[in-house]
Amino acid sequence: MTFTPHGKHLIAGDWTMGADTFTSTPLHGPGFAVSRGTAGDVDRAVQAAEEAFWTYGYSSREDRAAFLDAIADEIEARAADITAIGTAESGLPEARLQGERGRTTGQLRLFATHIRSEAYLDIRHDPALPDRQPLPRPDLKMMQRPIGPVAVFGASNFPLAFSTAGGDTAAALAAGCPVVVKGHPAHPGTGEIVAEAIHAAIARCGMHPGVFSLIQGDQVDYAQALVQHPLIRAVGFTGSLGAGRALFDLCAQRPEPIPFFGELGSVNPMFILPAAAAARGAEIGAGWAGSLTMGAGQFCTNPGIAVIPEGPEGDAVVAAAAEALAKVAPQPMLTDGIAAAYRRGKARFDTRNAVRPVLTTADEGRQASPNLYQTDMASYLNDHVLGEEVFGPLGLAIRVSEPSQMIELAKGFEGQLTATLQMDEADTALARQLLPVLERKAGRILVNGYPTGVEVADSMVHGGPYPASTNFGATSVGTLAIRRFLRPVCYQNFPDALAVTG
Repeated sequence: MTFTPHGKHLIAGDWTMGADTFTSTPLHGPGFAVSRGTAGDVDRAVQAAEEAFWTYGYSSREDRAAFLDAIADEIEARAADITAIGTAESGLPEARLQGERGRTTGQLRLFATHIRSEAYLDIRHDPALPDRQPLPRPDLKMMQRPIGPVAVFGASNFPLAFSTAGGDTAAALAAGCPVVVKGHPAHPGTGEIVAEAIHAAIARCGMHPGVFSLIQGDQVDYAQALVQHPLIRAVGFTGSLGAGRALFDLCAQRPEPIPFFGELGSVNPMFILPAAAAARGAEIGAGWAGSLTMGAGQFCTNPGIAVIPEGPEGDAVVAAAAEALAKVAPQPMLTDGIAAAYRRGKARFDTRNAVRPVLTTADEGRQASPNLYQTDMASYLNDHVLGEEVFGPLGLAIRVSEPSQMIELAKGFEGQLTATLQMDEADTALARQLLPVLERKAGRILVNGYPTGVEVADSMVHGGPYPASTNFGATSVGTLAIRRFLRPVCYQNFPDALAVTG
């Protein structure tokens, strides 16, 4: 690795080292000193972002698209170093980091292509009707316009795709909004090298340096200062329900409240319908185990719950899942804190008479092994804790005695990022009954698949009703994500000399 992290913030084009530092904790190799952000750092970055907005927010679509493409180029130019430091800090395998880098650059380039067309601006025009009676109609034009500086919080589980240059940053920059990123303390070196790539793209494209800043840190005070800064117009966040809700409340309590686009995770229930269970129960159980343990279960789309019929067909699903899970070796989790939280989540299940263990394991340190439990519908509905996300490879099978219980259970779920139907043709009538319920519960509904793996595309929705996300009308993945950082403006009786083109 030729890259050596220096632990500095990037604020409006300047690399700065604060007086107070913390030491990074990579899984492999030595840690290094990293600056702790302060309210003063936040203010300097946000003030620079506001200044940059007066040019960047009114730049051409082509200029912004070229900037996004340049960021992708600069990231790829640092590919080997990004993989090296990313694997050292996170413990994720090289193939995962390489794939995630491709996803990051791919969505940057997708957004660049998307904004080159004006379709995303949703332009509408009602021509003047001067002779209309009883009153004439003025000339009315409407289009989407950027909102101003955006704060983005890096995610622990995606050092690239949901962090420094990830989906929230790419969407805000595509919209015309400068970005201030709060780097995640679990991977400060990875954040720093990606910030270097953005810094290089800024210079290459002649952008205002305030268009992007990265502030490092491991404490909550500067995060609070960031979301409460009066010049920040919106916040993008991917993380836990507790942290996200706290920041959401701060945004709502501001003198001028702002939108908080928090993606907070879910249990992503899978419904194994009776005919599918009878025809291919073992295959479904093994597939569930594979999805449940992918990346040590550290995906917000991890299918933590499967709803399975009682009886021998359902037993085969559970048995196949347990057999496959037993073969999965312990995997390192992203941080010591995440590993400890996983063990606490497992302990919640171990101390409840409402659940029965199918496969249980014990780990120490950052290692995590799969665990599987089962319960019945009544016990699940009577114990809210069983529906809380456990971030890691832990699965819960909810057994139902008849198909109607699947519908009742679906109605009892909270908001989800995804819901899955495992079905065969004979299950169609039941699936039709479940679908209206699942539409109200989830942002993405799958048939005969597994929810881990979120395609970056025009049609993707990665969001859902609370607590899956804090804004059910938004998505953090796909080109629709850009709309979060735009707002409609109507132009009445504007002459051509003042025409706004976006």
